[in-house]
Amino acid sequence: MGVMERVEGPVAKQRAAAKAVANLPLDSILQGDCIAMMRSLPAASIDMIFADPPYNLQLGGDLHRPDGSQVDAVDDDWDKFDSLGTYDRFTRAWLAEARRILKPNGSIWVIGSYHNIFRVGTALQDQGYWILNDIVWRKANPMPNFKGTRFTNAHETLIWASMGEKARYTFNYRAMKTLNDELQMRSDWLIPICGGQERLKKGGHKVHPTQKPEALLYRILLACSNPGDVILDPFFGTGTTGAVAKRLGRHFIGIEREDGYIAAAKERIEMALPLDESTVRTMMAPKAATRVAFGTLVECGMIAPGSRLTDARRRWKATVRVDGSLDCDGQPAGSIHKVGAAVQGAPSCNGWTFWHLDDGRELRVIDAVRQDWLLANEA
Repeated sequence: MGVMERVEGPVAKQRAAAKAVANLPLDSILQGDCIAMMRSLPAASIDMIFADPPYNLQLGGDLHRPDGSQVDAVDDDWDKFDSLGTYDRFTRAWLAEARRILKPNGSIWVIGSYHNIFRVGTALQDQGYWILNDIVWRKANPMPNFKGTRFTNAHETLIWASMGEKARYTFNYRAMKTLNDELQMRSDWLIPICGGQERLKKGGHKVHPTQKPEALLYRILLACSNPGDVILDPFFGTGTTGAVAKRLGRHFIGIEREDGYIAAAKERIEMALPLDESTVRTMMAPKAATRVAFGTLVECGMIAPGSRLTDARRRWKATVRVDGSLDCDGQPAGSIHKVGAAVQGAPSCNGWTFWHLDDGRELRVIDAVRQDWLLANEA
């Protein structure tokens, strides 16, 4: 195989992937049935999926505390299914669409309780997903068992799966170890349930009965995605995934049916403040440290000379030159890092996360292109 032939294969794949991403409704909420909405998305275009599907709790009647007050439990229509068979068919259908739209190196997270998670796990394996971990989310402040007839349900289970046994996937091991005081992150996570100011309420009642804590999504997105990645949540609810994705410099696509949840999610995400790009950079494992030069992407055609780059807010624009340097009005030509620092008046800049490819419609962080190159050329 000649050098040109070896290069053209990955380039063609990356161009196809970039076209798929350009057609995505980034940072928006699609209203409708999750299966129908996923069918509208291009194949192999999503980096990670976080799914919080209906648990099918099968609650029989109201639940009351010892003082007689009623518990604000999950009794919404969206959590009700006629039978376990109906629930299984629904699960297989949305997982099939999830698999179609995930990239080959993407991964999926599904959260559930004992009511549904084992059925979901079987469906995942039956469809060819490869389970990497099951995570026990141990709630620091669970709701007690008011009747005293069972153990208190103090945890939920998350399943993390890749596209297949030999599929590649993102795992920021070093970031997780740093987050955990230099100890390997374990599969049991002690995180409080959503409460306080984070819990969305309207008229004194919860906007959503199963709102997940942002700390849970923060850890998941930090572990299994990179800045600029596209995160899909097909059961968006009040937008925890979107709010955290915005903070961490990821793109999100939410799917939700209920008007009230969508309104709350939009308001919440609008108020979420993205972190400064320098704080989003995470520790990397030595084996994952990237060593490809920006010029390599230019010479192999993944970023063509003449391409326009801009920052995420489109404040500064630069043109890529044939040697991989940038030409930016009012600044000496230089590397992506030097020019990025110069336009900001900063002592340094991570050009990989600062600059984005601008095709006139969408922005794509150039670090995502670098990761695509590494994936295509990794032995």
